[in-house]
Amino acid sequence: MGMVSGSQILARALRMQGVDTMFYLMGGPMIEAEALCIKEGIRSIDVRHEQAAAMMAHAWGRVTRRIGVCMAASGPGAANLVTGVANAWADASPLLAIGGAAPLAASGRGVFQECDQLSIFKPITKWADRCMDPARIPEMIATALRQAGTGRLGPAYLEMPGDVLHKEVDENSIVYREGSTSMNQARLSGDPDRIHAAIKLLGEAERPILVCGTGIIWSEASAELRRFVELAGIPFYTTPQGRGVIPDDHALSCLAARTTAFSKADCILIVGTRMNYINGHFTAPRFSANARIIQVNIDAGEIGLTRPCDVGIVGDAKAVLEQLMDEAQGKLDSRRYSAWVEQLQEVDRSRTAEQEKRMSSGAVPIHPLRLCKEVRDFLDRDAYLIVDGQEILNYGRQSIPTFEPGHRLNSGTWGTMGVGLPFGLGVKAAHPGKQVMVLHGDGSFGLNGMELDTAVRHGLNVVCVVSLNGGWTADPDRDKPGRELGYTRYDRMAEALGCHGEYVEEPGQIRPALERAFAAGKPALVNVKTDYRARATTAKFSTYST
Repeated sequence: MGMVSGSQILARALRMQGVDTMFYLMGGPMIEAEALCIKEGIRSIDVRHEQAAAMMAHAWGRVTRRIGVCMAASGPGAANLVTGVANAWADASPLLAIGGAAPLAASGRGVFQECDQLSIFKPITKWADRCMDPARIPEMIATALRQAGTGRLGPAYLEMPGDVLHKEVDENSIVYREGSTSMNQARLSGDPDRIHAAIKLLGEAERPILVCGTGIIWSEASAELRRFVELAGIPFYTTPQGRGVIPDDHALSCLAARTTAFSKADCILIVGTRMNYINGHFTAPRFSANARIIQVNIDAGEIGLTRPCDVGIVGDAKAVLEQLMDEAQGKLDSRRYSAWVEQLQEVDRSRTAEQEKRMSSGAVPIHPLRLCKEVRDFLDRDAYLIVDGQEILNYGRQSIPTFEPGHRLNSGTWGTMGVGLPFGLGVKAAHPGKQVMVLHGDGSFGLNGMELDTAVRHGLNVVCVVSLNGGWTADPDRDKPGRELGYTRYDRMAEALGCHGEYVEEPGQIRPALERAFAAGKPALVNVKTDYRARATTAKFSTYST
């Protein structure tokens, strides 16, 4: 059959594994492989910075429940993937990153872009390896995808040295492997005794709550979660990126009463999320020190990590919720907690009414909450919303609901600024017919703003809304070092790159600008001047202040 190069094998192996989309920035020694991927029919979206390629692949994977793929050149090209790959690692999201590298045969001689890239990626991936033989490429691609997409999800990294890519081998020696980038999680059930113990604890509780995260999305457990919540009559709360697994306007979703629910709950069922700073590690004072804890997680290492569990269940969220429903039949009555639910609903109504008054402000400069109100009232119910920044991220989390699973993305547990626009483009590449909006702070927008060029070139008609408060974070005294960025006309920058641009200084202008932006038929940016003094309140996540 003839001889084939490592680059040919790589492109064919990816296609055989079901890869149909990848994100990359061209460069040696990957150029031939990238061209061959295109020839194989893989949709290839080239970006302006490698970290954006990793972030786009991350978001594309989140909203398709598949493993996103990104590629970069050797040395600085691969190093530029690091922020995006590390963010996926912190976010427990699947990703395959492929980095070119200096030739193996010249290792240690100081050749062009030589660097121990593998050591850089190992701490921020589930699996990282270097291909030494082109004949092993199909095997290593299959292994990388399997590692990324099983158990606790996360990124994998495969390094492709230049001489391995260029080397030719007998095609008869290659064994290609068919596969899929779709999630193929084993439905690991929980220990029946612990399922029984969990329902017993809930039956003894008077003020239970359920807290869940993106594990619900990855395990496709939204329907099971809703049925269990309604069967048991338990109020539920989600992590920021877990929003929408049950619609935020559900009767048992008392978002504005979160603080009350957390501090007064006497039993907390935690499903598909980690004990970390996002939820205050489930410890006092944010949560009652006397509350009984039930935790469900696919990763045994997460059980009781920062707070001991009364019942720890290792298992897949979908499978365990089905078990809990079966066990709860005739043992849990949704009316049992009605007084507790009514208490939270009353708090929720009161605080929501107060918030609505703040969101209706007609002040100039525009308060970020007014911007959030206009965004909330404009978006379709099934829109994808990506929020990235400091103040606007916090305000958006408090005020803009989500109604569909996986339709809310943000900076994640790593707090990575700059994910907004790349995330939006990854989502739009996956779902071109959906309304996709990125709500950005002006500081975070600047980190990957040139990806508007990528949007134009690839027809990814995302609308980016920038909260233009003139710098990093709010600062009433304007005395923070490096805070000031000025009131840059990002709308003009967007227009120069081929986008539709809008500039807004008054609240009444926001809605018409959004309507024109979405009707433009091309990528758009709405630049909204907001009040630099508006500081969002949020839980204290660190020992320092920004």
